[in-house]
Amino acid sequence: MNIRPARVGDVPAIQELIRTFADRKLMIRRSLGELYESIREFLVATDDNGQIIGCVALHVFWEDLAELKCLAVSEHAHGRGVGRALLDSCWEASRLLEIKTVFTLTYVADFFEKCGYHRIEKADLPHKIWNECVRCPLFPNCNEIALIRSVATEWQTVNGELATTSV
Repeated sequence: MNIRPARVGDVPAIQELIRTFADRKLMIRRSLGELYESIREFLVATDDNGQIIGCVALHVFWEDLAELKCLAVSEHAHGRGVGRALLDSCWEASRLLEIKTVFTLTYVADFFEKCGYHRIEKADLPHKIWNECVRCPLFPNCNEIALIRSVATEWQTVNGELATTSV
């Protein structure tokens, strides 16, 4: 398995992965245009043959908050660590961007909790994040669970390299 930044040529495969779960009302459907516009936010997981078996996006809201969204793993790749690898890669990307808190909205909270996220009340999230929710077929009666992961460190640059110091 390989994790890499998504390319424009990956968009149809990303859309198909997302569609699989959107059809089950587990994710918000994404148009091709929306995916092309946000392609730089996406990472993909590929198998040994170069086929896309998973995707995830990290959307930055402001200096200290980002959303992990569009996590989808091909059903034939479930249980092989693909989702965990994608989450870890997004966490590393947020660290490099010096973002201290990442949140997600999901129906599979147990998976995220195993990966270092903890539950919070949806009402505790900033109102700005709800702009996509109105497109969801389950809005306003959504049962998604809000989770966050935060660092307890302060980022700084030392000799041109990112380093952390405990707060």
